[in-house]
Amino acid sequence: MDPFEKRELGKTGVTLPALGFGGAPLGELFEKVSEHQANETLNQAYNSGIRYYDTAPWYGHGLSEHRLGSLLRQKNRKEFVLSSKVGRVYSAVKGDPELFNGSPWAGGLPFEYSFDYSADGFERSYMDSTLRSSLNRIELLVIHDLDHGYHGESVPEKLKQLESGVKWLNSMKASGEIKGFGAGINEMDMIPVFMEHFDLDFFLVAMPYTLLDQSPLDKIFPECKKREIGIIIGSPYASGVLAVGSGYETTYGYAPVSREIRDKVKSIEDICAEFNVPLKAAALQFPLLHPLTASVIPGVLRSEQVLDNIKMIKHQIPPELWLELKQNGLLHPEAPVY
Repeated sequence: MDPFEKRELGKTGVTLPALGFGGAPLGELFEKVSEHQANETLNQAYNSGIRYYDTAPWYGHGLSEHRLGSLLRQKNRKEFVLSSKVGRVYSAVKGDPELFNGSPWAGGLPFEYSFDYSADGFERSYMDSTLRSSLNRIELLVIHDLDHGYHGESVPEKLKQLESGVKWLNSMKASGEIKGFGAGINEMDMIPVFMEHFDLDFFLVAMPYTLLDQSPLDKIFPECKKREIGIIIGSPYASGVLAVGSGYETTYGYAPVSREIRDKVKSIEDICAEFNVPLKAAALQFPLLHPLTASVIPGVLRSEQVLDNIKMIKHQIPPELWLELKQNGLLHPEAPVY
C-alpha cells in the first residue's frame, strides 16, 4: 500500500495522503519530549514525505501546535494539509506557572482552558491556533471532545451552543477560509447524534474502527456514505495495544487492556504470524481498506516511529490473511478487505 496515495475526504474537495501525522504525543501526552526530539521527529516526517498533520489546542495545552508550527511555517504552504480542533479556549494560568498541573498531560504549557462551542469560542480558538502555529490558515477544523465522557448530562446544552458554532464553521467554509469541518469521535454513539443535528464533512474517529472493533459497519458507516461524510482514523493502534501486541503492558481505548481484548489481539497476532505480516502493518492498513477512510494518523513520538509507520503501510499483505481473520470471527464479515 502506498503511504502517500491521495484520497478524497468526503465532500470537502481536500485530498489527504493515506498516512498522516498525529500530533498528540508531541504535546507530551505520555511522556515529556525535548525540543530536540520533537524537531528531529518532525523533520524526519517531512523529509520522508508526510504531508498531512493533525494537532489541537488540547494537545499539551498549546504545545503541539507550537511544535508543528515551528516546522511547517518554514515549508511551502501549498505542500501540506493541516487540521486542528475547536471547542476549547485557553488563557494563561494564574499564579505560579511552576505549580500548574497540566494533567492528563505529562508536560505541556501552563495554560488553562474552558469549553466553548459557540461561534465566538470557535473564532477565538481558530485565531489562537493560527498564532500558536504561525500559520495563517488551517484547512480542516474538528469539533473536539463534545461527548458524554467530558460533558455528561450537559451534552444537550453543548449541542445547543454548537448551533452558532456550526454556523460560524459554515461561513468559514463558504468564504474559503477553511476547506471543511468535522467532529472528533471518542464514543461511537455520538456519530448519529452529530448527524441528526448537523451537516458535517467528516468524522475524525479516535477508536471505533480498528482491527479490534468494526461496529460502525452495521449502521453508521452506511449512513456516512449516504451523506458523503469522510472518515479519518485517529488511533489505528487502538491507543497502543495494536502497536506493541498482546505480550506487553499497554492500553486499549486509553485504559488498561482487558483479558478479553488481550486474548483477541493474541489470536490476530497468531494469524498474522502465519502470513509473515507484522501486527502493526495489519492495524495500519485495515482501516484504509474501507472506501470512506481518507487517512490514518497514528500518534508519533520519535523519528524511528515515522520510518516504521511508513514501512508498515508499505508491507505487502496477502488477501488470504483478511479472509482467515474473518473465518475465525476476528473481523466483521462485511469489513472491506480488498
